[in-house]
Parts: sequence; C-alpha cells; structure tokens
Amino acid sequence: MKLLLPLLLLLALRSTAQERPIQVVTEDIPNRLAFYAINENDEDVDVMLTVSGTNFRQSKGRPRLVRVPGVSKVHLKTIILIRGKQPNYTYDLQVNDSLSRRALRKEAKPIKVKPKKSITLYITDECQGCDSILVAMERGKYKFNAHRLNERPELKDQLRSSFPTTLDSISTPIFNLGGRLYTRIEDYDQLLEKLKQD
Repeated sequence: MKLLLPLLLLLALRSTAQERPIQVVTEDIPNRLAFYAINENDEDVDVMLTVSGTNFRQSKGRPRLVRVPGVSKVHLKTIILIRGKQPNYTYDLQVNDSLSRRALRKEAKPIKVKPKKSITLYITDECQGCDSILVAMERGKYKFNAHRLNERPELKDQLRSSFPTTLDSISTPIFNLGGRLYTRIEDYDQLLEKLKQD
C-alpha cells in the first residue's frame, strides 16, 4: 500500500506533462532581435525568459511570466542590438504549467503542429465532402498534405492498386494516416478521433 500511492502520483504527473518542450525562436528585426515561445502542446503554460550577454541592450525591468496558450507562438522579449557588433547572449527559460493569475497575456498566434501520424488527403472528382473537410483541416492545428487526383495522375495510378475498380467512384475523402488508407472518414471530428486511435 505504501508503494501504491507514490506510483499513482508518478503516473498522474507523467500523464499531465508536456509532450513536446517549449521552444524559443528568434526573429531578426532591424537593429533588434525578438524572442518568441512556441508551444506545440494542447495545454497552456506560463514561461519566463531571462537573457544575458554582451553587445545588446534590454529593458531593466524584472522578467515576468508570460502566458503561452496551447498550439501557439507568443512574443516574449526584444533586445536592441549595438550597431556594428555581433550580439553574444545566452537565455534561460523557466516553464510553469501551474498557471498564474499575474502572468502577462500577449497576442498569441496559432501555429500548425506535426501530428503523431502523418496526414495526407486525396481528393477524387466525385468527392462530396472534400471541400468542407479541407476547410476544417486548414483551420485546425495539424500540418497535412492534400492532393487533387485529377492534377496528380501519378498518385492516382498508385492508389489504383488499393482501389482497382472503385477509385473513380469514391465519393468520400481518401486519407492516408501514417501509411494506412481510410475512406470512411467523412468529417473533421471523425478525422481527429481516428488520429487518437493507435
């Protein structure tokens, strides 16, 4: 019994942990360098970025927590570069999944993330719901590829081996999810459900 409680606690902590680490990327702006946090997870986090080094100037204020919503990119900090000198810097990023009411909330830009299974949509001439599911996928969070078979005859020839007699008459989207073909996914919610399955 004494061993069971710590084991359950460990499993609970592992299940809520971030799947992917928070990334810091920089973008060059004339005479400045902007730092952004990228959160490819579904959960919101608070982060604090501290930059130190030489050949740049930065705000003297204390670093503060900034909220980074799930599947988004948020600006954290900008440093001013000293003209004619190469900046030399290091940074420290603290990530906190216990959200603070005092964290700054800045504009968050939605991003696309790579799904656990690659997604490819093949659109036939007879497909009834392909346009609506394509719009939902473009608004969604996952990266994907889409091909209209009438524009890609080489792909159409490859798919004929799986659908020798019915390819031209298939009226539902054809999905390749991680190397497996599906023809019974009719809307975006069904696609998300299928992605969750192993």
